[in-house]
Amino acid sequence: MTGDQRREEIIRILKNADAPVSGLALSKSLEVSRQVIVQDIALIRAKDIDIYSTNRGYVLNEKKEVSRILKVFHEDDEVETELQAIVDLGGQVKDVFVYHKAYGVLKAEMNIRSRRDIANYMADIKSGKSTLLKNVTSGYHYHTITADDENTLDLIQEELGRLGFLAQLQEYEPVDFWSKEKENKTR
Repeated sequence: MTGDQRREEIIRILKNADAPVSGLALSKSLEVSRQVIVQDIALIRAKDIDIYSTNRGYVLNEKKEVSRILKVFHEDDEVETELQAIVDLGGQVKDVFVYHKAYGVLKAEMNIRSRRDIANYMADIKSGKSTLLKNVTSGYHYHTITADDENTLDLIQEELGRLGFLAQLQEYEPVDFWSKEKENKTR
């Protein structure tokens, strides 16, 4: 068995386990030393696969996150209402971006998960340190929203629609913003 095959087997074992799996159990199962398992776990983690070490063994964190990009429009005094609607329904605002006809996609990370994050963000904006990115495009902007499941994203989208914040894509707007961004990075 190659190292890559062994690491795939470790992931498979952890996925199917009902409880933490000890390094000793993995080493016996795969007929390698405990040190090899420790090194394999480090290599697996380096590939952004989330494995927790507990006092009873290793656990694979398979928490899945779904995301959706929503185009929105609202006034400056409605920012807090928009963000609260998203986090109160279980979403996270990963970023804000605009599509500018001359500059293309301009994006800023937000990572807003709670009302406390919203309060901190609003304090920064109100302090005059920064202005809202949405104002570069007359209020139109996009958010990448993440949640634990599609149902939560549906609820968020419905609520933003109910609040009158959802906006329609125009003909000139690229639907797949991230492909264009990736193309530009590779040039």
